[in-house]
Amino acid sequence: MKIIAIGRNYTEHAKEMNSPIPSEPVVFMKPDTALLRNNSPFYHPDFSNEIHYEVELVVKIKKVGKHIQKKFAHRYYNEIGIGIDLTARDVQRELKQKSMPWEKSKAFDFSAPIGKFVDKNNYKNLNNINFSLEVNNKVVQKSNSKLMIFEIDEIISYVSKFYTLKIGDLIFTGTPKGVGKINIGDKLIAKIENETFLDFEIK
Repeated sequence: MKIIAIGRNYTEHAKEMNSPIPSEPVVFMKPDTALLRNNSPFYHPDFSNEIHYEVELVVKIKKVGKHIQKKFAHRYYNEIGIGIDLTARDVQRELKQKSMPWEKSKAFDFSAPIGKFVDKNNYKNLNNINFSLEVNNKVVQKSNSKLMIFEIDEIISYVSKFYTLKIGDLIFTGTPKGVGKINIGDKLIAKIENETFLDFEIK
């Protein structure tokens, strides 16, 4: 399986990063070694002093697809969940300054904590889902999928032009504004519609 992630998919997040609003999805990838499951703790690595949380809705692909039309994209996933795109922001800044790829800052081990997945039919409209992230019981990110620049089905269609989607692949759909630094001892709780999907600690 692979993890496909979308950058700058919320206007206010692009603005807070001083980045242009994209005209097409910004795509990057993480290996399966980036996954952190079962609410296991995240152990802060020593190569970064500024790792940021970025909460995101995540969809799980259920069948193989290539060159998927947007109108058929809904057939390729039936589960939705939530995850954190942990980003070594100091490393990322350095890489950007050198016009180098992001991988070291985005794709390191355990940089993609994910929670449980549920049937997408639990929600009336996937383009109107509330989700949030709390750090130490304080809400730091809160948004709704209707604010995505590129909605889920559009992302799937676009990504499938370049990569064959396979069963079990995960697509992180972008983070809203409010990203910030994690610290050892922090407790992170991610929710969809006020239901806890992910709950883990930084050690």
